Amino acid sequence: MNDTIKIENGVFTVPVPDGQLSEKWTNYKSHQKLVNPANKRRLDVIVVGTGLAGASAAASLGELGFNVLNFCIQDSPRRAHSIAAQGGINAAKNYQNDGDSVYRLFYDTIKGGDYRAREANVYRLAEVANDIIDQCVAQGVPFAREYGGLLDNRSFGGAQVSRTFYAKGQTGQQLLLGAYSALSRQVHKGSVKLYHRYEMLDVVLVKDKNGIERARGIIARNLVTGKLERFFAHAVVIATGGYGNVFFLSTNAMASNGSAAVQCYRKGAFFANPCFAQIHPTCIPVHGDYQSKLTLMSESLRNDGRIWVPKKKEDAEALRAGKLKPTQIKDEDRDFYLERRYPAFGNLVPRDVASRAAKERCDAGFGVNNTGLAVFLDFKYAIERLGRDAVEARYGNLFQMYEKIVDENPYETPMMIFPAIHYTMGGIWVDYELQTSIKGLFAIGEANFSDHGANRLGASALMQGLADGYFVLPYTIQNYLADQIQEPRLSTELPEFVKAEQDIKDKITRLLNIKGKRSVDSLHKELGQVMWDNVGMARTEASLKEALVRIKEIKKEFWNNVYIPGDSASMNVELEKALRLADFLDVGYLMALDGLNRNESCGGHFREEYQTEEGEALRHDDKYSYAACWQYRGEDQDPELFKEDLTYEFTVRAQRNYKS
Repeated sequence: MNDTIKIENGVFTVPVPDGQLSEKWTNYKSHQKLVNPANKRRLDVIVVGTGLAGASAAASLGELGFNVLNFCIQDSPRRAHSIAAQGGINAAKNYQNDGDSVYRLFYDTIKGGDYRAREANVYRLAEVANDIIDQCVAQGVPFAREYGGLLDNRSFGGAQVSRTFYAKGQTGQQLLLGAYSALSRQVHKGSVKLYHRYEMLDVVLVKDKNGIERARGIIARNLVTGKLERFFAHAVVIATGGYGNVFFLSTNAMASNGSAAVQCYRKGAFFANPCFAQIHPTCIPVHGDYQSKLTLMSESLRNDGRIWVPKKKEDAEALRAGKLKPTQIKDEDRDFYLERRYPAFGNLVPRDVASRAAKERCDAGFGVNNTGLAVFLDFKYAIERLGRDAVEARYGNLFQMYEKIVDENPYETPMMIFPAIHYTMGGIWVDYELQTSIKGLFAIGEANFSDHGANRLGASALMQGLADGYFVLPYTIQNYLADQIQEPRLSTELPEFVKAEQDIKDKITRLLNIKGKRSVDSLHKELGQVMWDNVGMARTEASLKEALVRIKEIKKEFWNNVYIPGDSASMNVELEKALRLADFLDVGYLMALDGLNRNESCGGHFREEYQTEEGEALRHDDKYSYAACWQYRGEDQDPELFKEDLTYEFTVRAQRNYKS
């Protein structure tokens, strides 16, 4: 489909299949090119990443008969960050008979993203979600069930129906084990070759006979031996997650990074909507200067937990000083501010809305905790209504985790929560086929930008990862590979492979030879603080301009004063972190630049200059109804902006309303 994209004056539209929304994906599959079984054996596909998107894609492509090379930075695919997802996965099965439908899931998703996603992609996501549940049940995923035997559902933010399937508070773990079992079967069969403890450091582009550059492989570093290795493939799939760790403190695993996406960006792939980062409202608050990550409490807790702060500032001050306990504050003196502001959705408003509301209360002086940067999530009322046993059955492992970290019993005293960086909606730009602006390079899951617009609804990340891997990419990649069978397996001794490897060696040598005085972590923390203060939950023109200046300064300090012990010929965790920080510096700059360019508020991008009288995000559809696609132009130049026009054929845009 990339062939038909025409850019005029920096603006383009993406072709999608004809027909009504409900017909587009069916029409596509009916007319796509296919690869016959004998030819599949002659085609190699690299999949980078083994989370839900990567593992499901590698397993599915292996089952189809392709030769798959699957790369994992951990010692096992089971350690991919998808395992940390707690709350659930969305699908419109309508088991509750409460009015759900594929269209309603589509509409809630596109509205939740503040109308900044591509219609056709979002509808396809909603459409294939039901297939995901059937697939995972067949794999043995132990979803919770109702008394009658049907799979149970609960509610998540941004929806007024129960459509979230779950396995206690460990849904990501169970789904990943299902995908891992499918992947392991293909590894055993020999259709997938798994590379543990390898990190991709560059994508290799080779021109075909018509002079078109295509992704033909990667350069990866063996993290145990330090050796750089070259790998060829007819197509490369990036499934490496998001870039939230640019903020240093986030809910992401420490190993999660945006490096693969940045490497694709530096090779010419568009990076889309980088400023769209999600703040999750239910995170355990920061508790010290030496913390390396934050812990998420599942959004599912907002089903039964009520969020509040004291109505009186003197009560908030007494709580912060330790002179008052939250259980001593009477109900009439509690401000259930989400229920007050958003009566129709209450505590289940979307994440960006809940996060900003918590910030507003804390900024106004009603925050709790010794820092004043926390609100209460209280289960007293659920225990009174349902009984402790029922609450424990639903959330027991989450309560146990909270108590282990905070040393307070959430059955007896309210949890304390505060917003934190969680997920990134921006990422590598892809078309309807999940192909980037580079031929043969695909991006799936959180690594791409395609389905969530400016804000992701809860329980939609697992949905997108598995939709892309199981049910979308296995079709669309064939449309590309169908005529690649004529291409022989290329030698990794080609000049393009040699140069890519040498460029990495030069970069590593340069880093090791700096021998400065700053640790990688100290510089990363400094970057993270600049990002949180200036490009975080709220932004202004002044803060974004300050961020651009400060990031340049930190980047200069990094390349002149970082200290990396050891060498490159063995395991070197500090070198790994340094290479990733070099990429985070570029991503952080890109986020600030994109946020400065977008003079509106939408979803997770909240410019304080652009808000309604009631403090909600104020979009400007006449000027910013596009995906911002940034193209790299070199180290010393700002990237160039291209705009994908988001035309809405079946949806009427409106100011998001969660009040009624």
